Amino acid sequence: MLQPFRWILLTLLLGATAAVADTYQVNYAVRVNPDKGEADVEIALQGERLPSRITLHIDPDRHDDFRSEQKLDVDDDTVTWRPSGKQSRLSYRFAIEHRKGKKSYDAMITDDWAVFRSDALIPPMAVKATKGLDSEATLDFDLPDGWSSAAPYENVDKSANRFRLTDPGRRFVRPKGWLILGHIASRQDIISDIEVRIAAPRGQDVRLQDALAFVGWTLPHLRGIFPDFPERILVVSADDPMWRGGLSAPNSLFMHADRPLISGNRTSSLIHELVHIGTSIHGTDRSDWIVEGIAEYYAVEILHRSGGISEQRFAQTLDELAQWGEDSPGLFTGDSSGATTARAVGVMYAVDQEIREKTGDKASLDDVATALAKDGGKVSVADFIDTAEQVAGGRLSALREIREQLDAAAD
Repeated sequence: MLQPFRWILLTLLLGATAAVADTYQVNYAVRVNPDKGEADVEIALQGERLPSRITLHIDPDRHDDFRSEQKLDVDDDTVTWRPSGKQSRLSYRFAIEHRKGKKSYDAMITDDWAVFRSDALIPPMAVKATKGLDSEATLDFDLPDGWSSAAPYENVDKSANRFRLTDPGRRFVRPKGWLILGHIASRQDIISDIEVRIAAPRGQDVRLQDALAFVGWTLPHLRGIFPDFPERILVVSADDPMWRGGLSAPNSLFMHADRPLISGNRTSSLIHELVHIGTSIHGTDRSDWIVEGIAEYYAVEILHRSGGISEQRFAQTLDELAQWGEDSPGLFTGDSSGATTARAVGVMYAVDQEIREKTGDKASLDDVATALAKDGGKVSVADFIDTAEQVAGGRLSALREIREQLDAAAD
C-alpha cells in the first residue's frame, strides 16, 4: 500500500498529466499581403487529442481557397474540417477590405497599414470535441518589413508579432476584436488596472495623447459601474476613407480620427463604445434600445459625473435628447440608432430617478447596469424590467408603458 504522502504526490502527478493531455494548442498564423489586399491564414492544431470536427461559418466574399490534408467539405457559407492525428492544419485566403456604405470602409489595407477585425479574419466556429478538452491559442503575424502590430491581447514576442489569446468561458479560443498593422503610432498607459493602448497609422492627424488622457479621466468612473472590464483595451483610429463613426468589439473599439472626444451635443462616442466593451451585452429586435440607451445615457452621465459638463448642461442635454426622441416611432424597432436611442436615454434617466426615489438614493441605474453586465450576453426587455424592479424593490411607473407594449406583443 502506498504511504499517504506518496499517494497524494502520485494523484497530483496524474492530475497534471491529465490536464496536459486535455489541452491542445491552436496557432493562427497570418501573412499579410498589401499588394493583393489579402492575408494568408493557417490554423494549426497540435495535441494528444484534437477536436473531431470544426465548422467554420464563413463569408464567401472574403474567405476562400480552403486547403487541408484532412477531410474538408466546403458548402456555400460553411466549411467543415475534420482534424485527425496529433497535428492538423487548415489554410485559406482572406480579403481584408470591406465596405460600410458606398464610400467608407470598416476594414481596409494600404501599402502602409491595415485596420480590420480579427473575428472577421478568423470566422466563427462550431467545434465538436470530447468533454473536458480545452485549447490554448496564439496569434502570429508575418508582416512586411518595417510593419508592427497592435491587438487587444498580451504580446508575448514583439519581434515576432506573437500574441497569446484568451477567451474566458470558451473551450475553443479564437481571436476577437480590432487590429491595426503597419507603420503605426501609439500611446499606452495603465488606467484603473487596465492596459490601454491608443493606436493609429503613423502620419495621420490623430491626437493619441489627448484620447489617452480622456480615457484616463473617464474610465475609472466606468470601471466603478462595470468592474469586469477586460485586462486590455485597444482603441484603433484612422482617417478617411474609414467609416466616420465608432464601432466596438470585444476588448477593443474603432473610432474615426475626425470624431471629437466630446460632441457638440455634449455626448461622447468614445465613452459610448467603452460602455459597450464594459457591458458585453447585446439586444434582440425588441431590446437593442436597451443596449444602446445604456451606452448613450452613460456617455452623458459620465461626463456629468466626472465634471466634464455642468449640472445645467447635463439637464440641457437630456432635454435635447428627449425632443429628438419624439421623432422615434417607438422603442421596439430593431437596431436602435438616432431618435430611438435618444428616446431610450430618456427611459434610462427616468428609471434612474425613480429607483433613487424609491430606495432613498441607496440604489440607481448603476446597479441595474452592473447586474446586466455581470450576466452578459443577450438581454431582453423582460430581463431589463425584472432587474430594474428588483433593484427598486417594486414596480416602476417609468416602465409601465414598455411593460404594456411587451405584453401586447406577446399576445
